[in-house]
Amino acid sequence: MPVEFLGIAATSDGSETTARSTEAFDRDYTLRLGRAHEENGWDRVLFAYGSGSPDPAQGAAFLASKLDRLQILLAHRPNLSIPTFAAKTFATLDQISQGRLTVHFITGGNDHEQQREGDFLTKDQRYDRTREYIQIVKRAWTSHEPFDHEGEYYRFNDFVADVFPVQQPRPGVSFGGSSEAAYAAGGAEADIFCLWGEPLAETAAQIERVRQAAAAAGRTTPPRIQVAFRPIIAPTEELAWEKAHRTVERINARKAGGELVRRGTAGEAPENTGSQRLIAIAEAGERYDRALWTPTAAATGGAGNSNALVGTPETVAQALLDYYDLGVDILSARGYHLLNDAIDFGRYVIPLVREEVARRDAAVAAERARKAAEAERDRHQLIAVQA
Repeated sequence: MPVEFLGIAATSDGSETTARSTEAFDRDYTLRLGRAHEENGWDRVLFAYGSGSPDPAQGAAFLASKLDRLQILLAHRPNLSIPTFAAKTFATLDQISQGRLTVHFITGGNDHEQQREGDFLTKDQRYDRTREYIQIVKRAWTSHEPFDHEGEYYRFNDFVADVFPVQQPRPGVSFGGSSEAAYAAGGAEADIFCLWGEPLAETAAQIERVRQAAAAAGRTTPPRIQVAFRPIIAPTEELAWEKAHRTVERINARKAGGELVRRGTAGEAPENTGSQRLIAIAEAGERYDRALWTPTAAATGGAGNSNALVGTPETVAQALLDYYDLGVDILSARGYHLLNDAIDFGRYVIPLVREEVARRDAAVAAERARKAAEAERDRHQLIAVQA
């Protein structure tokens, strides 16, 4: 099973540990970070979304026009525009990138953040709207005949696009979450289902829920699974753990100084199930499995992708392979020094994972060939006996 790596396409150099030194949208930094990913083995980068952040679609178009291979994962909230308009935006971006776009639809797990842009629906309503939104976008991407729509949240007549994606039949749809509503929506509509890094047992349980939801929606092929981590690597285990503890100290120092407030909540307890799960896991223990470390998630209040994998490149690569063994084939990673960590992870971790996956795939192919040869031999022997 092929493995892919997703990085981050930040438009500025700030992180939980370091204050921003650039403008919110810095062309040079955006391009440097994108090139660092493209030149160091990454498959795609995420343009994330925040209510006050630079428009990710514009940033994605800029980067796609400058790079030749790097794929784009574009985050989009359904409250931002009507789905027909969004479908045209995505199709145009797929044309600009020559077929390198995947769209990540964000339902929104925090009322405060959603209300900043005028979205006052409840969480359950937002999930229902997202499902309807995705269905309309898919149809707009693929229908060359005018169509009408009258649903719970959207109504229009006689729409047909004049711009279509390069990818056929359409670009991929990505979706994430850890609630029952998220499993149901993503299981029904997503090509890729995204999870935040949790211990192996919890991750396996979530994957099974996604697969059950896909089956309940009548799908024969479930979504691919993506899991996200914050890698902290160094040449030795001792140095990696020293780096990990320094990282949490910096997060806590920024938080104590009022510099770091969890997005959308003004420091309140998280409303979304995913963040609640991360906090509960952190409260239950600091270290899990081979390399998972939770104090980074605890320090940020379970803000998004925040559990770390700590160790040498070899240790972190093996930890990622543990998730690959669960059925995870898209590995998302983002360090705390965005540029340097993208380079180091690409140089020292990605090749180890790819080499081991290739070795395993070759072994599986050889075993299949052996069994096929045995079956063919047995068939010929049976024919000879019958003759």
